[in-house]
Amino acid sequence: MRVLVVGGGGREHTIIWKLAQSSRVDKLFCAPGNAGIAKYAECVDIGVMEWDRLIHFAKEKQVELVVVAPDDPLVAGAVDAFEAAGLRTFGPRKEAAILEGSKAFSKDFMKKYHIPTAAYENFDNAEEALAYIKTAKLPIVLKADGLALGKGVLICNTLEEAEAGVKTIMLDKQFGSAGNRLVVEEFLLGREVSVLSFVDGKTIKIMSSAQDHKRAKDNDEGLNTGGMGTFSPSPFYTEEIDTYCKEHIYQPTVDAMRAEGREFKGVIFFGLMLTEEGPKVLEYNARFGDPETQVVLPRMKNDIVDVFEACIDGTLDHIDLQFEDNAAVCVVLASDGYPEHYEKGFPIDGLDAFDAKDGYYVFHAGTKLSGGEIVTNGGRVLGVTAKGEDLKRARANAYAATEWISFENKYMRHDIGKAIDEV
Repeated sequence: MRVLVVGGGGREHTIIWKLAQSSRVDKLFCAPGNAGIAKYAECVDIGVMEWDRLIHFAKEKQVELVVVAPDDPLVAGAVDAFEAAGLRTFGPRKEAAILEGSKAFSKDFMKKYHIPTAAYENFDNAEEALAYIKTAKLPIVLKADGLALGKGVLICNTLEEAEAGVKTIMLDKQFGSAGNRLVVEEFLLGREVSVLSFVDGKTIKIMSSAQDHKRAKDNDEGLNTGGMGTFSPSPFYTEEIDTYCKEHIYQPTVDAMRAEGREFKGVIFFGLMLTEEGPKVLEYNARFGDPETQVVLPRMKNDIVDVFEACIDGTLDHIDLQFEDNAAVCVVLASDGYPEHYEKGFPIDGLDAFDAKDGYYVFHAGTKLSGGEIVTNGGRVLGVTAKGEDLKRARANAYAATEWISFENKYMRHDIGKAIDEV
């Protein structure tokens, strides 16, 4: 089978790595890819939104399966375009990807179908939003309605911060058109957990849980980022919580999307807050998370091609989804200054150290080949992942592995998975 993966970050590197293990895959392509992905796939210099070029390339190369990984093309309707061109494609269609594409839609959707979430109000007008927050309980959460690279969420502890946040999102348009509409949400207390799932329109199969670290600096300080590290499974995601979520959140979401005429096929990412009142949905994503994918897929036993095809064909109920009885931790090596201002183009040393070590992985997020060597090419550069028999061992292994790699302005958090010490 010839497979094309659309995307070029750490998530796509992990998907490509997993696809390369499949006995069913003969040839892998990735557009645009990165320096790490090039080890497994032929990288093609086509952007994720250049659908005509992607379709032409896929047909020319006789691609039999297309996997659309990033949020932007999914929300914009890439799967619809590829399917209309006769290409077998994994990922939700536009009408289903709105689950991530519009936070206002997803909040109204959860309210309509009684799926537990934080109390909220939606606003199209900045003056109305400013008037509302003067009466709201603090702290409060402001969310840009559209896609904002995981950064369009502001937690405001004071009225002054909230007023500045409305200005930032709705008036200054720091997140572009994503801020045309604003969701003002109740601040929830509890532990945050990420749960990824495969969906075929009617059946949902839950992957192993994970826990992300969004803030740029230790102790959850600094600005929100795309994710500075993660671990799997979450010790706080118990069997009792899993049972509750399957009954009140997971299956109801799939059933409600079908009832709305928005049948969902692909991956639903559930961002959960484990509150004293029970689990509540913080957000939906319509694709694999990043860097959650980097700790979940290395623990998955199944051939990922079988799972992708079952989602497309509506036969996911025939898949026995299995994960190893161990743990994984991913530490992101970033460029100092991320997510604001940082330099690129520095050579990376030490990548070869991972080649001969079982249970250790380095997934490229922002790298490229330049003059015959691999150099930094983004804010998040690499995801160093390691497995272990438990979370503490996996964490120790991952941090040991971060020392194998060096590049100028290398930066990382030193407390990824620290919460497991409290268990």
